[in-house]
Parts: sequence; C-alpha cells; structure tokens
Amino acid sequence: MRRRKPIEAIPEEFSSYEEAADFWDTHDTTDYPRDFRTVKAVSELRTRHYEIEVEADVLRALRARARRSGLTLAHLANHLLRERLQSPR
Repeated sequence: MRRRKPIEAIPEEFSSYEEAADFWDTHDTTDYPRDFRTVKAVSELRTRHYEIEVEADVLRALRARARRSGLTLAHLANHLLRERLQSPR
C-alpha cells in the first residue's frame, strides 16, 4: 500500500501574487476539495481584439500622431481605418 504524501495547508494569506503562484505551481488544487467551491460565472464579450501586421514605419507615425492628438493608438487607428473605408473609391 502506497503512503499518501501529507498535504501542506494553504497559507492564510500570501504576501504577493508571486508567492501564491509559487505555492500553486507546486501544489494541486484537487488535494484541497474542502477549500474550493464551484461558482457560476456569467460573462459577456464586450469588445473583440484583432491582430494585424503593421510595418514599423507606419506604427511609428501612428504612435506619433496619436500622442500629438491625445488619443490612444487603438482609437486613432480605428478612426483612420473607419474614415478611409467610408470614403468612396
């Protein structure tokens, strides 16, 4: 018969996220069934993020204009794309 390794108690409090991460990197949550409870989580996707490749010089110019305009990079990029797509070709 195999002897079970003693289960170390979960600390009452961790001093940092790193300390908590170190603990859970070396411990298994399934060893602590009484310390966890199932919760129902409902979430709603509010925005989507897309990744596109942008050439370095274009990105530099976009960042500079956003900074001068007091806008976020994303806001300015969306504005410029929307403006360009709405203009007839």
